[in-house]
Amino acid sequence: MAPAIRGSLVLIICFFPQAMAMIEGLYCGLENCYEILENVDRDSTRADITKAYRRLARKWHPDMHKTKAKKEEAEKMFTKIANAYEILRDDEQRSDYDYMLDHPDEYLANYYNYYRRRYAPKVDPRIVVVVTITIISLIQYWAAWNNYNTAITYLSKEPKYRFRAQEIIKQEKLSNNTTNKKKDRRNKDLIREEEEAIIRKVIEEKMDIRGAYQKPTIYDVLWLQIILLPYTLYKYAYSCVEWTWRYRIKKEEYDLEAKYYLIRKNLKISQGQFDALQDHEKEDYLLQELWIKEKFLEWKKEKEEEMKIKMAESARYKSYRRYMKKGGPGQMSFGPE
Repeated sequence: MAPAIRGSLVLIICFFPQAMAMIEGLYCGLENCYEILENVDRDSTRADITKAYRRLARKWHPDMHKTKAKKEEAEKMFTKIANAYEILRDDEQRSDYDYMLDHPDEYLANYYNYYRRRYAPKVDPRIVVVVTITIISLIQYWAAWNNYNTAITYLSKEPKYRFRAQEIIKQEKLSNNTTNKKKDRRNKDLIREEEEAIIRKVIEEKMDIRGAYQKPTIYDVLWLQIILLPYTLYKYAYSCVEWTWRYRIKKEEYDLEAKYYLIRKNLKISQGQFDALQDHEKEDYLLQELWIKEKFLEWKKEKEEEMKIKMAESARYKSYRRYMKKGGPGQMSFGPE
């Protein structure tokens, strides 16, 4: 029996400092927060606790003491008082502290409650999420408009589209520059700015810009996409069911939209990239029947062979192949050969 008792005593002695260390690291340490503020207990109201804190703060404020020893003692005491007040004035922290006093053996739970309150964010996470989504939506909308304006500016300066816009202006008589050229006594810069604005307006109205540079809408922003997510999921599920029913069960022929979808899937491009294709390219894909997997693979193989022939005939590619045969980026060179 004696060895067993000694073993138990050794275990108690070994684990006791660890238990004490856990208690020392929480709240007011080994002292009672209520006793530090004096004349308050667990039944005291927040007003009583504030009153006790103010009284002790005036008493132990370092500025109220003159000697160095007294100041150091007052600083330590003032820190303890302030810490106890911060814990007891907050209802949630006070509730956790009272729980620790009632359940001192539940170390893990007490540690969790203490650090959860101490390091938890002070701002409501819901507000953070809302603000983040709003900022992303604004940046997204601004970037889309910036891309669209960049595309319009480029088309306005491109001779082909600029000439076409000028032809439309003449046909629709949107500009009075040709009829009243002699009567117009304005500054040439103003006349040029007005012409550019009219050309830009015609391009915006007549040009069908698709893909990443298309004109943005409010439905493209993240906020609207999140709000409309249930409807989007419903449409996706409905389209899957409809596709299965029409083309797999009833074996109907693919309509134009279905053919475009299969072609885009075979090409492995996004909807925006497919929309950016020229109409003649889409018509060529339809003539090649690229929605059929076998024909698409044959077409792809032919394109790869054509690309190899073009690359073989390219002087730049030949130079690149010689460069790679000699070692590529890892080769050592001592000047031109």
